[in-house]
Amino acid sequence: MIEFIWRILALSGGMALGVLFFGGLWFTVKMAVNAKIPALWFLGSLLLRVTLTMLGFYFIGSGNWLRLVICALGFFLARFLVVQLTKKYENKPLTEAITNEA
Repeated sequence: MIEFIWRILALSGGMALGVLFFGGLWFTVKMAVNAKIPALWFLGSLLLRVTLTMLGFYFIGSGNWLRLVICALGFFLARFLVVQLTKKYENKPLTEAITNEA
């Protein structure tokens, strides 16, 4: 029973990491379009997103290959979730998308 709870937590953690990674990528692209130095946005975002994601996988997996696989499944499921959620903001500037939600 306790292993089942760990598996659910691994799936949830993987989804959280995926939302952080792919949502952060979407945010970076939206912000870098109007930035004076877009390379700084992309480089900084890449380093932050990859570092947080790899640390998350390391701690969630914690030596258990099945939890790591379940975490990866949640990570890739989150990709589809983020794509669906960001489709409606595809052609809008980020500031307009944020103000319309509030």
